[in-house]
Amino acid sequence: MKLSLSVTKKQKRFIDAVESEVLFGGAAGGGKSYGQVVDALLFALIYPGSKQLIMRRSFAELDKSLIRTALALYPRSVFTFNSSTHTGRFKNGSCIDFGYCATENDVYQYQSAEYDCIRFDELTHFTEAQYVYMLSRVRGANGYPKQIKSSTNPGGVGHSWVKARFVDPAPKDTPFVGSDGMSRIFIPSLLDENSFLSEGDPEYRKRLLALPEREKRALLYGDWDIFEGQYFTEFDRASHVVKPFEIPASWRKYRTLDYGLDRLAVLWIAIAPDGAVYVYREYCESGLPISQAARAITDRTPKGEDIYATLAPPDLWSRTQETGKTKASLFQEYGVTFTKSSNDRECGWLAVKELLCHTDGEPRLRIFENCSELIKCLPALTVDKIRPTDCATEPHEITHAPDALRGFAIFHTRPAEAADKMRRTVWTRDMWEDYRTADDEGKKYLKQKYGEPI
Repeated sequence: MKLSLSVTKKQKRFIDAVESEVLFGGAAGGGKSYGQVVDALLFALIYPGSKQLIMRRSFAELDKSLIRTALALYPRSVFTFNSSTHTGRFKNGSCIDFGYCATENDVYQYQSAEYDCIRFDELTHFTEAQYVYMLSRVRGANGYPKQIKSSTNPGGVGHSWVKARFVDPAPKDTPFVGSDGMSRIFIPSLLDENSFLSEGDPEYRKRLLALPEREKRALLYGDWDIFEGQYFTEFDRASHVVKPFEIPASWRKYRTLDYGLDRLAVLWIAIAPDGAVYVYREYCESGLPISQAARAITDRTPKGEDIYATLAPPDLWSRTQETGKTKASLFQEYGVTFTKSSNDRECGWLAVKELLCHTDGEPRLRIFENCSELIKCLPALTVDKIRPTDCATEPHEITHAPDALRGFAIFHTRPAEAADKMRRTVWTRDMWEDYRTADDEGKKYLKQKYGEPI
């Protein structure tokens, strides 16, 4: 059988890539999906009896793009497709499964499967957990190459981890080995490198040029620092990230946190006399019970550093059925006393946006460059599809440090209102009981929390 296929230089670069993990991504119209389908065809023909899986997040996306392209391209003389199982088979025994993972747990439908090559189309639509799990499905003793080859545009729930895994560690088109020993490469694709689309639809570039600046930079130029659906479009690494310096003792300082057993995120924040807000220290760790979390917070706060308040979300004041105690009271037993912030997500995120805005050429919020998790996670948050005024809560692992910042931002923008509300609070029997059993520091904290008893 003789095939006549035309590919661009970048598509050929993707097809020829031998690294264990390959990402072909960047601008819209770069020919990424077509490159995947051609590569899958050549792999199937070269390696008889090979097994491949091509994935999208939903079946509708799979059906309207990859399946249609494959059916139009693959010769019927050697390829048949079963629309019920979504499996394509070749005369030489090779097969290609077309699959999707609509939910986080859909990956477990491949629990017993093994593939020579798995292909993710629009990788940033998947979570890191889904991708890492599917790594274990690439296996076999046939001696064929074992790879995961992906294609994508910037943006989506997986933007942050894909950027960290493929784009940030090495220059583009440069193979590298990750800390896990896996070889990887990022091959960028741009519209100008896809002559077939440029010649077939010369107006497409003009349509991209007409987009707003941020969308244009992402879709036309493949800019990974800006992407469609980004919530904090105000974030600018050049102006919001600064080199560390010694914070003067006279500046008011806060600690703010988000806590769960899955992740503790603590930020230390100082307010300059001109109103600028500096995030000058962070600590993020998973799997810490309250005793260890409290110790980590106090150990990382230098002796003599005057912390005005340690802010925490209201859910830490919910009493557990087992002990009747709150997480906040348990933290207090281990030496960390909280001031309750607000959990109003919409107002909180708007307060963060206000801090990010530039006033007289300078933003109010500046983040020390050593606070790497906040710098990574804050610009990676996406708009919630159901509530566009809110941030999406997936992927959950990137939400903790921004949630801690949100708690500070809403407290900082409404301190007078919060204080006035607390002064008018009538103490309940539980409040009085907590007060009577507290030490002097605890009583001071309860008055700050509830106001003077009336």
